[in-house]
Amino acid sequence: MRKKWLGIVLLILLIGLASFQLYEDRKDVTDIGEKGMAVTNDKNGIAIGEKAPDFHLETIDGEKVKLSDYKGKKVFLNFWATWCPPCKDEMPHMQAFYEEKADNVEILAVNIEESASKAKDFAHQYDITFPVLLDESGAVTEEYDVYTIPTTYVLDEEGTVSQKIVGPMDEPMMKELIR
Repeated sequence: MRKKWLGIVLLILLIGLASFQLYEDRKDVTDIGEKGMAVTNDKNGIAIGEKAPDFHLETIDGEKVKLSDYKGKKVFLNFWATWCPPCKDEMPHMQAFYEEKADNVEILAVNIEESASKAKDFAHQYDITFPVLLDESGAVTEEYDVYTIPTTYVLDEEGTVSQKIVGPMDEPMMKELIR
């Protein structure tokens, strides 16, 4: 009987510790928007306040670009894939935002480990006019420690991470993020 009570007490302690850890992990998350999107400063990836690592990638049209080419502009660095339903949901919002804010803000949509033809077909289907970059090897995605897609890093004019969003964005949220 004593072992049974000891087991129950240990189980309660483990549940309590797990709950506390979940609470601590969620303390850095702020929900924005109606769809429950999260802005986070979680432990994975490049942290808020850090300089975003520079990289070189090709666009779906074969143009070579590097992140540092966009210094002086705010940048939404979005990691996504064609098979991802939340990525599909956010693309029209990103395009509408881009059409309105293209003078002040750049969107770089980094396609993760898919062929150029697949990403290009997707971009045409969604009428995307912002740069779609190809991370066919996954090296940039790995460097940014992206595990959940879509994930977006918002960079200031100096290339420093000002926000990290895990999950899809909508246009009102994007407008709020650049204020």
